[in-house]
Amino acid sequence: MTTLHWFKSSYSGSDEPDCVEVATEPAEATVHVRDSKAPDDGRLSFTGASWRDFLGFAVRR
Repeated sequence: MTTLHWFKSSYSGSDEPDCVEVATEPAEATVHVRDSKAPDDGRLSFTGASWRDFLGFAVRR
């Protein structure tokens, strides 16, 4: 199992607990998303293509 390296947006303050964290798993072309307040409560996983589509949608908003 690959160790994931989680990060949050640079727009989030370093002392802000309410953030979304993201990690990539290049070998499987997967993007994982979790809540920084509850990192052990699960995560969502997306294909790279789905994540790109989501980001494109978010940027246009």
